Amino acid sequence: MRHQNIYDFIVAEESAYLAPISVIDGFDFSMKQHIRLTVLFKNSHYDSGGSLGDKPFKNIIRPILNVQYRTEGFDVKDIELFVDDAKNYYKSFLIKKYHERWARENKIDTFIDELVESYVDFGGALVKKVNGARPDVAKLQSIVFCDQTDLLSGPIAFKHFFSPTQLRGMAESGWGNTNNGATMDIETLITKAEEVRSVPGVAGKKNITPGRYIEVYEVHGDFPEGWLNDETAVMPDEKEKYIGQLHIVAFYKNEKNERQWQTLYSGKEDIEDVFKLILRDEIYGRALGLGGAEELFEPQAWTNYSEIRIHEMLDAASKVLYKTTDAAFAARNKIKDLDNQEVMVLAENKDISQIDSVPRSFGLFERKVSEWEALARQIGAATEALQGVQPPSGTPFKLQELITLEGRGLHEYRRGKLAVFLDGIYRDWVIPHLAKNALEGITFLAELDREELQMVSESDATNVANNFIIERILNGELVTQIEVEARKEEIRAQFLSGGRRKFIEILKDEFKSVKFSVRVNIAGKQKDLALKADKLVNIFRQVVAAPQMLDDPRLADLFNQILEASGLSPIEMGAERYRPTQVQAPIRATEPLGEFAKAPARALAA
Repeated sequence: MRHQNIYDFIVAEESAYLAPISVIDGFDFSMKQHIRLTVLFKNSHYDSGGSLGDKPFKNIIRPILNVQYRTEGFDVKDIELFVDDAKNYYKSFLIKKYHERWARENKIDTFIDELVESYVDFGGALVKKVNGARPDVAKLQSIVFCDQTDLLSGPIAFKHFFSPTQLRGMAESGWGNTNNGATMDIETLITKAEEVRSVPGVAGKKNITPGRYIEVYEVHGDFPEGWLNDETAVMPDEKEKYIGQLHIVAFYKNEKNERQWQTLYSGKEDIEDVFKLILRDEIYGRALGLGGAEELFEPQAWTNYSEIRIHEMLDAASKVLYKTTDAAFAARNKIKDLDNQEVMVLAENKDISQIDSVPRSFGLFERKVSEWEALARQIGAATEALQGVQPPSGTPFKLQELITLEGRGLHEYRRGKLAVFLDGIYRDWVIPHLAKNALEGITFLAELDREELQMVSESDATNVANNFIIERILNGELVTQIEVEARKEEIRAQFLSGGRRKFIEILKDEFKSVKFSVRVNIAGKQKDLALKADKLVNIFRQVVAAPQMLDDPRLADLFNQILEASGLSPIEMGAERYRPTQVQAPIRATEPLGEFAKAPARALAA
């Protein structure tokens, strides 16, 4: 269908978005309904026919989603920036500390959390590039239309609600400026805004607000080039050129309650440079993958069904009912009106008794609830170990460790996809921004850890000592090694005495022609420190108990293989030296024990 202008297009597409698409015969998909049900079920609300307090809702989705957030997400500290140049690799320290500061100021940890939650909840996350290179996770609930088969293959629009203050702030981005295609300035629009705000996704409801809220549409896509110049122009023919565009459109209602559209901004845009999309478990033919909530819809529905039946049986069991053959007691509430210990007189050969209202199928429904919960945990790969449930008494530690590792398998796969996605965001958006700022030169305050303090102090002491040597030689004076070491020790002590917070300076053009790279260390967050400590302690005990085993080249080689299989590096632990290349005279037992014993002790202390 051809439309005359951007306004007609918005109206038509917003209406069409309500209709589902066919993914395959027998499988329809409505993105709006998918997002709606995800939000409802995650927050313990029925699709229809009841609300909290009317019917029980035993939420089995949210606990599993919480597990998936933890196991599929990561922290900003797992993002490592470095200089991809052997000659300038030492500068990696500077860009690392600069990134830590930038990430803290721009709340990148919050961005990652939002990215993971959208990825898990809805089966995909849409990230938008904004000013300052700080990415923004788009709220999928705010989408008013898009291509439901491929999110970025066609136009996409979002609906926002701006307060007057927020809208005035957008003037810095050129909104309301006639030079940017605006048909009305912001102040005029504010005066025409309604004093009520429609609740997104709930038809017919309004929230009365103390201020005005303006409904604004943000539309991205390829449109006729003429729409940038004259939004009311009818397309002359099908050969008109289409180009990427951004339209910011608001509306208000006139005195006749008619909808009036106004443009606040229109300009050229390449949608591929603005958005990045990641799908969790991709389903061919639909815009979003399989979400963590969606895969649990059926277990949740049947769990609620069983809980409702249990609730009904409890209501029935709470009623006290009687039966009698005496017509004198047939009147309703006659027994209810009796006083305590009052004697009832029945006619001859007549009787009165209580009706047994205890439900016989109560246990059946409770068992079904447990079965559906177990199925939900299986589908969501949320083992009891990942949920923090204490294993049964007597469960071997190794078995529990194996179960935990196996339970992480699917989450590690999904986590790896997130890491690759974030790597691309940094490569295309963040690193160019940081590199540009670094070229200008900057001084900032950073907090150094113990290893960084030692590294910097040693580097600083070496530089000062070298200058000290040069100065003495140029003055024709002799310098001894004792003097050099004393000078270095003085500089080290002076540097370390100043605490962990240090000013770091990046000189202007210091990173000119220097290539930055990024890696997301997805394994960093998954290191279980308790398990690693247990491995170190066990290995340490074995070495202390039988140090002579390292005298045998074959046993020493086997020992290194055990270290590698345990996920520990023989090189880092200083044990690689005991891997023999050829059979030689045995190494003294005291030497490997003394050296190796230091490694786990340092690791445990750290």
